[in-house]
Amino acid sequence: MTEADDVESSGAFGPVWAVFADLMTGLLGAFVLVLLGVLVVQMDLVTSLQQEVEKRRIEEQRRMALEKALAIPLASGRVTLDNGRIGISGSVLFGLGSDELRPEGRQVLKSLVHPLRVYLAERNEMLMVSGFTDDRKVQENSRRYTDNLELSAQRALTVTRALIEEGMPSAEVFAAAFGAEQPVASNADEKGRALNRRVEMAPVPRATKPAQAK
Repeated sequence: MTEADDVESSGAFGPVWAVFADLMTGLLGAFVLVLLGVLVVQMDLVTSLQQEVEKRRIEEQRRMALEKALAIPLASGRVTLDNGRIGISGSVLFGLGSDELRPEGRQVLKSLVHPLRVYLAERNEMLMVSGFTDDRKVQENSRRYTDNLELSAQRALTVTRALIEEGMPSAEVFAAAFGAEQPVASNADEKGRALNRRVEMAPVPRATKPAQAK
């Protein structure tokens, strides 16, 4: 092979190696980008997992603190605690279709005031009092209310006022009404309807005050 042939051969392979080198460089760059993307996703997953674990830890601490604060009322069997919601059967608090608080119900509420005040003050939270009913039309039981929503609202207000009268600061408690929404049992029989006629109380964060304009 002559010198001219060697030059011609090297000239032919030169562009091929250049293209191959460019291809490898591109593949390497793409691999690095993919690797970085995978690492970022993994870091996000780890962060999300850590946040979820911390959230559950805080919720568990909160639940245990609330159980400890309400140990005596819970032991009476007239108060329940489920996922941070304090439940009282409607039959303990009110007669059927009525918003007049029974003496037994007032005693239950009175037993809750002190431990709840301490709990709320330690966490700077408020107490939401929610009223619920079964799905029967109120006309079957009482003519005083337009519907179940109105009945549940009046019962929630009655409980709220009773808590305030027993020492709960009015700025730390408010009422909400749900009527027949959010049942905890079937309304197909009296046992389930009795469970749905209830009042629940739940500590909730205080609303953040908007920043005042300068």
